[in-house]
Amino acid sequence: MKTLDIKGEVCPYTFVKTKLALEHIKGSDTLKVITDHMPAVDNVSRSCSNEGHEIVSSKKINDTDWEIVIRKKLS
Repeated sequence: MKTLDIKGEVCPYTFVKTKLALEHIKGSDTLKVITDHMPAVDNVSRSCSNEGHEIVSSKKINDTDWEIVIRKKLS
């Protein structure tokens, strides 16, 4: 599983960087995205779902950081 750390990024760059990372993995593989603020969690999750990707999980991993696991849609 590839990991993308987008802590410190602001919307919409959080989704743009996630989308670019998803382009570089095979269909049905997963991408773990780490971010440090809640609006990014909502934005990335919603935008990826709208593009047909599956949100496997979304959880807070410590006091400041969140983890989103995304399964890339099959092409």
